[in-house]
Amino acid sequence: MALAPPKDGADTSSMTFTGADSLKGHVVALLGPTNTGKTHLAVQTMLRHSSGIIGFPLRLLAREVYDRVAAEVGRSNVALVTGEEKIIPPNPHYFLCTVEAMPVGRSYDFVAVDEIQLAADPERGHVFTDRLLNARGTETTMFLGSETARPLIQRMLPDAMMTGRARLSTLSYAGKTKLSRLPRRSAVVAFSATDVYAIAELMRRQRGGAAVVLGALSPRTRNAQVEMYQAGEVDFLVATDAIGMGLNMDIDHVAFAADRKFDGHRRRSLTPAEMGQIAGRAGRFMRDGNFGVTADVEDLDEELVSAIENHRFEDLKQFRWRSARLNYDNPRALLRSLESPPPFPWLAPPRQPEDLMSLKALLKDEKVQALAEANREHLILLWDVCQIPDFRKTMHDSHVRLLGHIFDHLTGNGVIGRDWMARQLDHLDRVDGDLDTLQSRLAHVRTWTYISHRAAWLDDPAEWQGRARAIEDRLSDALHATLTQRFVDRRTAALVKKLRDADEVDAAIDAEGNVTVESQFVGCLNGLRFVADRSALDNKAMKTAVRQVLAGALSVRAKKIAQAGDDEFALNDDATISWHSETIARLIRGQHVLAPEITLISGNQLGRREADRLKQRLEAWLKKRIGSLLRPLVGLEDAPFSPQARGVAYQLVENLGILPRDRVADHLRQFDAKDYGRFKYRGVQLGHSTIYCPALLKPESTRWRQILHDCGKDDCEPLDLAGLVSIDIDKDADHGRLLRAGYRSFGKVAVRVDMLERISALAHRSAKKGEAEADHEMLSLLGGGVEQLVPVLTGLGFVTERQGEDSPLKYRARGRRAKPKNQRRRKPSDPVKNKRPTRIDPHSPFAALMELRSK
Repeated sequence: MALAPPKDGADTSSMTFTGADSLKGHVVALLGPTNTGKTHLAVQTMLRHSSGIIGFPLRLLAREVYDRVAAEVGRSNVALVTGEEKIIPPNPHYFLCTVEAMPVGRSYDFVAVDEIQLAADPERGHVFTDRLLNARGTETTMFLGSETARPLIQRMLPDAMMTGRARLSTLSYAGKTKLSRLPRRSAVVAFSATDVYAIAELMRRQRGGAAVVLGALSPRTRNAQVEMYQAGEVDFLVATDAIGMGLNMDIDHVAFAADRKFDGHRRRSLTPAEMGQIAGRAGRFMRDGNFGVTADVEDLDEELVSAIENHRFEDLKQFRWRSARLNYDNPRALLRSLESPPPFPWLAPPRQPEDLMSLKALLKDEKVQALAEANREHLILLWDVCQIPDFRKTMHDSHVRLLGHIFDHLTGNGVIGRDWMARQLDHLDRVDGDLDTLQSRLAHVRTWTYISHRAAWLDDPAEWQGRARAIEDRLSDALHATLTQRFVDRRTAALVKKLRDADEVDAAIDAEGNVTVESQFVGCLNGLRFVADRSALDNKAMKTAVRQVLAGALSVRAKKIAQAGDDEFALNDDATISWHSETIARLIRGQHVLAPEITLISGNQLGRREADRLKQRLEAWLKKRIGSLLRPLVGLEDAPFSPQARGVAYQLVENLGILPRDRVADHLRQFDAKDYGRFKYRGVQLGHSTIYCPALLKPESTRWRQILHDCGKDDCEPLDLAGLVSIDIDKDADHGRLLRAGYRSFGKVAVRVDMLERISALAHRSAKKGEAEADHEMLSLLGGGVEQLVPVLTGLGFVTERQGEDSPLKYRARGRRAKPKNQRRRKPSDPVKNKRPTRIDPHSPFAALMELRSK
């Protein structure tokens, strides 16, 4: 068809029509936003003609309309033709096809192409442009699509009747909403299978589940998923932009979980027109819809919102075009015709078409090139083979190798070999594996389904079509089951539906604390907290029911705990208090180390009066336990000590019963004579190296001391060293923590303070007269060897000496000199060198005796 500028008056955008008679003899461009009834009008118009064909952009959409038309006029009158599926009765009147698969060699009274604005698509657009220029019905031709295509259609088809249709309902912006807060009947849109699955998994956990729709799904799987959504088994749909192309579902809200996508060439932002196409899925017929954003997508700006709400987008500037007149004289001529430049500036070549890339790759093979150059039919066959779609989306080289094998079979045998074809299908005929495995097999079998519909390539096309279809159906059913199992919690979905429909909800708590709503387990009481099961969804009705039943149950439970005996409570290592192994409270550091504060661990359903009463009961229990286990420290600061002794008592309490003596040495030197007895009377031992309370070294007392010191901290688990008199430590050991556990650190060893005092007393006693030797008793008290004893004695103020590994360890008090070797012991008769004369008081009686002695 020749292209010319549009004629004046060709724009009839205000025209409205409902019947086919007014359209006969015309090429009509029916343009408008989503939910205008364009597709419905085209189908009804086709059925008023004796024959017709409609091309759709998606196999799923073609199948949807096929099912609808077949139900209206009977399957014997309707054909479905897509690349992978052909249902053609003997004498069909109507054809529903994908645009690429439209049988253009036949004559039809009515011809229509849906979503004609896809003529601008970089990969597929040239096919839509070809239909726009060349596909015509003998009576009526219709092109359906967006207003953005109007200027280019006017330019290319100046005689066309341009008409528009207004949206049947209002589309409005609802802002940003969390996934957990999306309204029912929402579709969440993402642009990769990974994102779709992640969101669907989240919806399963929070909202009971979601149906999943991707363009790569087979019609059977897609229909099963949509049917589940339409039937109300789930209230949410997670999909790719496949839903933007006319797939009709009861969607009230569309939420964008992403605003960027990979278009096969690069990752880019969605255009306003693309967002409008997807958002327009919200609302059906006269029911209004809305759209918004969710997840990590920022709020849309006002200009973009206005464009989507008012369906005003920038006009398309170019359609894609590729010559339909191909020259098969030789491979070079074919390539030149495929790459011939567009005739007008508003047309652009397709971007790296897959079939052309495959043709160039195969022609690099000398055998293929020779066959293509020698025989025109072989060249035509080669181009047909190159148009097999790469449903598998594998590396392009892998797809080219497959095409090469097919071309080799066809040129060598005339058909694809049965054994080879059978092997390709047999290894796909398995329904085990995970979601990705099933999808991969389904993508592979789609390639063979496409090939099976090329009748001239196979010895028995019907057999191979049946086998491929059977495998695809089994894989489709398995994929649907896997999707449902992974992304739909049927128990939760049923519960949510019942909660939504019921006026009153039945909730109860049994004797074990299990909480049920409408006989479905939703969680349990642990202490004073409600621990939700994964089925405890973000649902208002259920939350209200749970709150109501918890309020009474928690009150009863709090009273029961407040009346419990002391032996029913326990202090856990993480500074929490439990009742019958159920955590009910937590300790935090108070104003005094022996008086920590208690915080209840409970939900807000527990009343204040019951909470206060329970807290008082726990405080009484805690005070009693501290008084029993830490008795020497209770009231120690208030004892009748001297000021210096009271300071030591204060520090001893703050350190919970263990205090290195050197920290308070100055205070000790200023003690009153009675202070030592007062400390001893109260169970405090003022040792050589450590001041401590022997009674507080018992395992349970030690555990409580550590917990009281560390409560409120993130890591407060006490050390459990019961029964060990010493332990090996590394250089990074926490010496303060070891001290609270009852151990003093010396180098690479830590010694329990009571054993340390015994070692210190023994060492001082043995070294009182000078140098002493470490004996078995000292090593036994340490519970270690000589290597461990050396740093201990050094830390206690002794100097150690050892001649060799086999020699004994000798030690002496620091400041005493060692006795020289072979020194003879002085006799009483030996003269004393440099002895100072004794000074005698001249007024004493001894002075007179001295004078008599000197005479």
